[in-house]
Formats: sequence, C-alpha cells, structure tokens
Amino acid sequence: MNPPRIDCVLICGGVWHDMDFARLELLKLLAEDERVRTRVFEDYEKLEAIAGADILITYTCDVTPSLAAQEVLRDFLRRGGRWYALHGTNSVLRLLDNGEWDAPRWAPLFMDLLGSQFISHPPIAPYTVTVADPSHPLVAGVEPFETTDELYHLECHGDLHVLLETECTEPGTGFVEAGDAPGTQPVFYIKQHGKGAVLYLTLGHCRGHYDLQPMADWWPTVDRCAWDLPVFHELLRRGIGWLKDRAPA
Repeated sequence: MNPPRIDCVLICGGVWHDMDFARLELLKLLAEDERVRTRVFEDYEKLEAIAGADILITYTCDVTPSLAAQEVLRDFLRRGGRWYALHGTNSVLRLLDNGEWDAPRWAPLFMDLLGSQFISHPPIAPYTVTVADPSHPLVAGVEPFETTDELYHLECHGDLHVLLETECTEPGTGFVEAGDAPGTQPVFYIKQHGKGAVLYLTLGHCRGHYDLQPMADWWPTVDRCAWDLPVFHELLRRGIGWLKDRAPA
C-alpha cells in the first residue's frame, strides 16, 4: 500500500523579516519527504485550505488572522491538527507617535491558541538556550547552545510544556512594555488543545538589506541568526516530524 499524502499549509508573510529566505528554507525541509504537498500563503485568510490541511506551519510577523480565520484555526486544532508556529507568529505590532512599539491585545483567541504573545525583545545579542525537558523526544540529546537572535519576552497563556528556555537579563528596548528583565523565558514549547497541539519556537530571526522598507531603504547587514546553527535546523526537522506523526492517514 502506498504511503498517504500529507497536505501542508505554510503561511509565511509579514514585515521586517526576510520572508523569501525563511519561506525557501522551510520549503526545502518540507520537500525532504515526498509525501508532503505544500500550499503557501502570506496570511490566514484561505480558510478552506487551513480547514482541509493535515499540518500547518507559520512564520509571520505582525500578521493577525481575522476572527473567522482564528475560529478555523481553533477548529483545526480541536479535530486533532498540529501547528508548528515559528518566531514572530505571535506578534501584533503598532508603532506609536513617540517611536515606541506597542503590542496591543487585539487577537486574544489567536494568542490563546498559540500559548503566548510577543511583548518585546532586547537588542540582538548572544544568549544561551538550555533544555527544560531533556526526556522529551523533540529535544532529546540537544545540548545547551548559544545563539545570537531576538530573545522574546512573552505574555504566556495557559499550560505550556516548555522544552527549551533561556534566562533573560536585559529589558526590551523601543517597546512600550519593555519593563524589567523578565527572567526565564520559554524558547520552545507545546500547548495542547485536546487532540491537537501547537509547537512554538521563538528562534529564527532573519533580515536582508531591503526588509526594513519603508522605514529604511537599506539595512547594512544580512542577518541569519539561529538559521546559521545546525541545532536550529535539527529543531525544525524534529518539529516537522512531530507534525507528520499526527497527520491523518
């Protein structure tokens, strides 16, 4: 008997990141399994595609689903769907007149599904990621590692099974809710939704020369952050494997 096809929806879009790079890298990883057939969108509004998907991957920044799309995502998880959410998927951003970024609570259902909302981050700098649950297959054998990436300060929602974490010692900069350094922050976690679940990985910032337009015509560096680390690609592969474990036969 032939192995069953796995229908994947990849949502990759938004601002301030090199979406072309992230999209291509994720598609290359998905293409390692010929069973996976992937449709690609920039937002969450292809409701029939999401409703009919076996697995879902998102790499977005400041892309907020409509309420109808949030309800489809909720139903996708309720029926046993698995969703691998990456980096800025949990961001809702608003630039204020004073130049600071706000994180408005405009999509509470979306953030409850994801298990967190992005609040702020300190300047990009090296930090150490440690393993919170070394017995879990998604991180078994992974050693603590250093990465240079955005360290997300999160507002967490619900019961999270934290797999990787980090200690934050610096407050956010340029954000309304920068506050004090918030201590331990999740980096990689699972939020269960009945038969379905969300796997969230906050790592993976990337930016090219042209990705800050219209705020700036040219960004002086090409930033790949955790994408340069073999361990990051291992976490992506393991997460994709986790998705396929629950894909309907």
